[in-house]
Amino acid sequence: MKRKSIRPYLSIFPLLAAALLQFNTATAQRTVNDVPFTIPAVRTWQGDTGNYTLPAHVNILVATQDQAALQRHLTIFRNDLAERYPDLVVKVNVSDHPLPRKGDILFTLAANGTDSAEAYHMVIDSSIRISGQPKGCFWATRTMLQILEQSQERGIPRGSITDAPRWPVRGFVLDAGRKFFPMSFLRDYVQFMSYYKMSDFHIHLNDQGPRQFFHGNWDSTYSAFRLENSTYPALTAKDGHYTKAEFIALQEMADSFGVTIIPEIDVPAHSLAFTKLFPEIGSTKYGMDHLDLYSPKTYEVIDNVFKEYLQGPNPVFRGKEVHIGTDEYSKKESEQFRSFMNHYIDLVQQYGKQVRMWGSLTNNKGNTQVRVKGVTMNLWYNGYADPKEMLQLGYDAISTPDGWLYIVPAAGYYYDYLNARKLYDKWTPSIIGDQVFDESNAQIKGGSFAVWNDHVGNGITAKDVHDRVFPAMQVLAEKMWTGKEQRLSYDTFARHATAIGEGPGLNIRGKLNADSLLPLSGKLTFHKADAGNYKGRNAIRLKNAGSYVQTSNTGIGYNYTVSFYVWPEKGNKADAVLFSSPDAVVKLKQQQSNQLGFSREGYHYSFNYIVPEEKWTHIVIAGNNKGTTLYADGVMIEKLEGRVQQFPESKSKRAIVQTLFFPLQYIGGAGNSFKGYISDLKVYGKIIPAEKVHEL
Repeated sequence: MKRKSIRPYLSIFPLLAAALLQFNTATAQRTVNDVPFTIPAVRTWQGDTGNYTLPAHVNILVATQDQAALQRHLTIFRNDLAERYPDLVVKVNVSDHPLPRKGDILFTLAANGTDSAEAYHMVIDSSIRISGQPKGCFWATRTMLQILEQSQERGIPRGSITDAPRWPVRGFVLDAGRKFFPMSFLRDYVQFMSYYKMSDFHIHLNDQGPRQFFHGNWDSTYSAFRLENSTYPALTAKDGHYTKAEFIALQEMADSFGVTIIPEIDVPAHSLAFTKLFPEIGSTKYGMDHLDLYSPKTYEVIDNVFKEYLQGPNPVFRGKEVHIGTDEYSKKESEQFRSFMNHYIDLVQQYGKQVRMWGSLTNNKGNTQVRVKGVTMNLWYNGYADPKEMLQLGYDAISTPDGWLYIVPAAGYYYDYLNARKLYDKWTPSIIGDQVFDESNAQIKGGSFAVWNDHVGNGITAKDVHDRVFPAMQVLAEKMWTGKEQRLSYDTFARHATAIGEGPGLNIRGKLNADSLLPLSGKLTFHKADAGNYKGRNAIRLKNAGSYVQTSNTGIGYNYTVSFYVWPEKGNKADAVLFSSPDAVVKLKQQQSNQLGFSREGYHYSFNYIVPEEKWTHIVIAGNNKGTTLYADGVMIEKLEGRVQQFPESKSKRAIVQTLFFPLQYIGGAGNSFKGYISDLKVYGKIIPAEKVHEL
């Protein structure tokens, strides 16, 4: 039989081989890991294939010689992993020559001078190996945690990272003078800022409200100094302050998290807290919020205040820098104002500290030369301190431009919420007002955004402030680390950013994990209360003022809808509590009004509605960042939103914010629970439209 020749088919093999090679090459290219999303983005990424996966037993390795420098950072990392993954066993292992095996995470201290203090290098394959200075190694742990937060499988893409910030100062200014924030909030903020590699937490410790909100009377105008003062105990604010021990502990904690606390005592303007205590040091010419720059008593008092926190072997102000304010004083007193600056620059520097200040040298021109060495300016308004002029004089600068970066909640000027898209697309710390500098300018140390609580008494809570800060923190952490190097569009960045929260163990925004939740299905602790079939419904019974039920949720933040049925017994007293937490209290009877209402941070609000006794009523409360709405039996009763307080004498007005971060930690409240029954509690992580409320 004649065989067919195979020669015609041989020519096909090279084509097949080439196609196969091309296919394999394309496949390999597709499987090389893209840069993982983090905030801020890593500066350099070299992708590999596959993933590292956290094992059931995580060994964090460190060499004996590196332990002292890295231990506190590694302890935090271990605790963070344990918080996020309670089923894992996480240990820090110290040995002379650690060799990582599969699943291990090795930290190595880089030699001094090899990189910046915040740089790190990370190799991810079957194990993870990190090298850097202590702060850089810690930032590497934040990178890992953010990647893990976005992974369902506890995985990190294999590859290598080399990362470092473009600017050392990546900051946030919090006005705690006009509005008190509890120490727990400040400590949470250290962790929150650290999660985004923000390095600088500037706490503004004293200030006052606008005199026009207090009938033009300085004596009744709100003011506060927030730090315990032993020299002048009456200076310490009565409505909220930090003890010296607390403030020291905050700084020590912040240092472990890579964050520097910058304390600010703001003088000689913004100084009503001092002149209320010593009226003789107030300016009769410019107002009692200004110090008299010519009075020897002024210097005696303010010297003593600063010295209390600077002197001794264990000073209250622990960091290398202290902020002395120096802003917005009349330019008619420019020479004396400049001398005042020099006095307090010298005083702070004599204790080995460097100085930060606002400056105002352009506005307050004069012949007196203000010290430059060891002084950094927050450049916030070019009319007060022209950036080009200040840099020419030799000052270091922190870009803090008001027209870009100032949040003043519910005030109607500056920003209520920063323009995140504009910041992402157009701003870097090299832009100060309308002036643009090269990103390599070594005098510009970075940037800082700020929350100023100008409108004291407007109902804004710490939760409301955080609602404004959170989106800004995400965008500005990116911009202050990378500058112009954005790989992603703003829309893509914002979409990915929703997967990253505040850091392990934090839920300041009160975000719950589903659209519809039943707190009663979680762990409950009953105290002098019980559950059963009452009044024809499965319900919780609160027997007396001491009854309450603790749930597994602290509360829910904006946006939310809470639905429940309530049967109040007769005879409930004023302020009888339906729900409570450290953040807020929802009351059956708000104070003496008998109306349903809520209280938080010293503000008390009522709905125009009295809950009927001895019958079931379906209550729905919905809240967002603008206000709070009440429904009863499917009918909208009232929306607490948009209230404005008028001040006819000054023709001023103040928005009153009536928001509610809904408390869920306790049904009832220890000591003043309402007596009655609650049934069918449902919590939704969204606003239910008004036309759908009756369906609940």
